[in-house]
Amino acid sequence: MDTHIVIIGAGVVGLAIARELSASHEGVYVAERHHKFGQETSSRNSEVIHSGIYYPPGSLKARLCIEGRHLLYDYCRKHEVLHQQCGKYMVATNEQEAHQLSDILQRARTNGVESGTFVEAETLRQEEPHINAVKALYFNTSGIVDSHGLMKQLETDAVVRGTMMAYGSQIHNIRKIDGGYELEIFDEGGLFQFTAQKVINAAGLGAWEVARMVGLNDPAYQQHFWKGQYWAIGNGKHKMVNHLIYPVPQTKLTGLGIHATIDLNGGLKIGPDAVYLENGKLDYGVDPASKSAFYHSARKFLPFLQWDDLHPDQAGIRPKLQKPGDPVKDFIIREESRKGLPGFINLVGIESPGLTASLAIGKYVAHLLDGRKD
Repeated sequence: MDTHIVIIGAGVVGLAIARELSASHEGVYVAERHHKFGQETSSRNSEVIHSGIYYPPGSLKARLCIEGRHLLYDYCRKHEVLHQQCGKYMVATNEQEAHQLSDILQRARTNGVESGTFVEAETLRQEEPHINAVKALYFNTSGIVDSHGLMKQLETDAVVRGTMMAYGSQIHNIRKIDGGYELEIFDEGGLFQFTAQKVINAAGLGAWEVARMVGLNDPAYQQHFWKGQYWAIGNGKHKMVNHLIYPVPQTKLTGLGIHATIDLNGGLKIGPDAVYLENGKLDYGVDPASKSAFYHSARKFLPFLQWDDLHPDQAGIRPKLQKPGDPVKDFIIREESRKGLPGFINLVGIESPGLTASLAIGKYVAHLLDGRKD
């Protein structure tokens, strides 16, 4: 075999896996189709460190988010990755939403979230005088992180430990062979074959395509693309918010609702929405027609907003396992021996909270690779 382990994808999850595996394995190789790390979902998001309150109890999303949050804060402090544990308010703008906060807090506690306190309107006004809410939940464990700085540090750790990074390498096909896998890869030199004992599919938006290359056509692995758009708040209004401000979440978690996110440069943006891309085409444009929906949604809890304060910011694509109307789907992180593919690990549907969970996902994959039970 040419190498021991090939990781497909150099987003934050692929890099976290490479860092983790290279501590105990030689011959780790990362193939990334872009010429830099983190060019898709990992760099087009809110950069929020989530507390873990939204996800079904016992799910991988819940477990890995909470474990990953602890690991991520520790990692950022140790390696001086820019971050801020700024805290988050989930705000109810009417009594109906206020009644939902109790259920949300109960789910958070069931998931093992350590923080979470009710905040009455008068107390909230002391911390966030420009926010409209009748009641709120406060989670002091939420924060923000410099995702590029995080990925750069993960890449550095992996390379120092011996990982080989192959950027501009597009996986064309994968074939099971005795003792491992043969991968056909396009790079600047053309098409070539490469063999590995084990393969980890952390291809993000391309994960279902990679799974199908090796013969896994399971419909449960099909990813559906949802665009999330963001609008920046200008005209000096960024100074009017001090924390992450979230609405009461949507049903079925197609998104967490249009929320207000501060960033490490002192900026403020709102988003994302959740636009289903039915044709599967990746579209990173911010639709000017979406401004009205953002404006009216955000003004419910940001009453100071004026129409001219909003400017297009960015858009990202989330690889969900659910179509419109489907129930919430968990991450798929699975070693595929039962399907005749020993040593092949799929990570499919890795959307939010993938950034927060990335270091925990690395550990989880290491356990699967070594045949250990979590």
